[in-house]
Amino acid sequence: MQAHNKDRLIYDWNTHNSENFVPRVIEFDDETLRDGLQGPSVVDPVIEDKIEMLHLMNALGIHTAALGLPGAGPRAVEHVTRLAREIVDSKLNIQANCACRTIETDIIPIIEISQKVGLPIEACAFIGSSPIRQYAENWDLDFLLKNTEQAVRFAVEGGLPVMFVTEDTVRSNPEDLRKLYTTAIHCGAKRICICDTCGHATPDGVYKLVSFIAEVVAETGEDIGIDWHGHRDRGFALPNTFSAIRAGATRVHGCALGIGERVGNTAMDLILANCKLYGWLEQDLTALKAYCRKASEALGVPIPHNYPIIGEDAFRTGTGVHAAAIIKAEKKNDSWLVDNVYSGVPANWFGGEQVIEVGPMSGVSNVIYWLKKRNLKPKDEWVDAIFQEAKASNRLLTNDEIYAIIGVNP
Repeated sequence: MQAHNKDRLIYDWNTHNSENFVPRVIEFDDETLRDGLQGPSVVDPVIEDKIEMLHLMNALGIHTAALGLPGAGPRAVEHVTRLAREIVDSKLNIQANCACRTIETDIIPIIEISQKVGLPIEACAFIGSSPIRQYAENWDLDFLLKNTEQAVRFAVEGGLPVMFVTEDTVRSNPEDLRKLYTTAIHCGAKRICICDTCGHATPDGVYKLVSFIAEVVAETGEDIGIDWHGHRDRGFALPNTFSAIRAGATRVHGCALGIGERVGNTAMDLILANCKLYGWLEQDLTALKAYCRKASEALGVPIPHNYPIIGEDAFRTGTGVHAAAIIKAEKKNDSWLVDNVYSGVPANWFGGEQVIEVGPMSGVSNVIYWLKKRNLKPKDEWVDAIFQEAKASNRLLTNDEIYAIIGVNP
């Protein structure tokens, strides 16, 4: 089917009377192996699984991977070193960064690993900036500014690229943020990161905050990247990320399956998928399912059946009306039509396909389709037996149950 026919068949209200916004540049920082591991229920994977995850990130075109926080101890140092070496030895395109507090003892291991492996590693130096955090910690702004200056200068002098991170940015005073970011940039930071550490922000708040920080950065006259790091305590993580992009963020953070502290971070898989759907990405994302499944297996995080795009039910239906439309589309020999007639997400973009099952909401066409899909002739007695059993059921029938109904050994 020609492109103009596709446009005729779907009117896109997402773009109705709106500007054709395309970000100047958008990069992705995968925090699965750092912030993701702070999730209370996750397992810290063995190094072999982390290496496999790193390769999948690279295959998806993710720009940067957080390798860990080496200041946490010997195991963290060992794993970060091994991952950094893998990037070098396998000539991966993905870049590396590591988290650190704004203290020299956290920064020194990053310098040592970078020099040992021969890989630039971005130091992501973080400090709490909100009034509530300052009060709880008995900090004041002078203390924060002094720590910022010392840490950024130390990392830069150690040969590290630096991203300066304010924790709880979304609840911080504007002038405090102005002074902190300006100080970090003057001391050599090449990126700054805006954090919704507690998952407090709304999309409107994010847009206003990121727009303000973009103005602060512009006032320095330096070419500085702006990162957005979000959490999903209020369920706003994904829309917040896209609001940040529209306001000027140039790199956004996420974790596989949205894992992370408390209820998690923004889901990297859904960021990538939606950027693709917006038309902002050209890279192949068919490895997205493998990336999520590996994360699920390695970190001990189950994927809900109804999880968008990569969940078992994402492109699966047992409803008669839906199935009938997909079946009619298949008869037109039009794969685009099959993927879009009852789905807002093309399954084949992400390594999936439309699946028709049989259950209590099914029509006869579901049964016939199921049989034909398995090269079985849809005999009337088989169709009737399966259909009657499905209508008496309170769920979809399994493949084994259907084979048993018709007495066929698959």
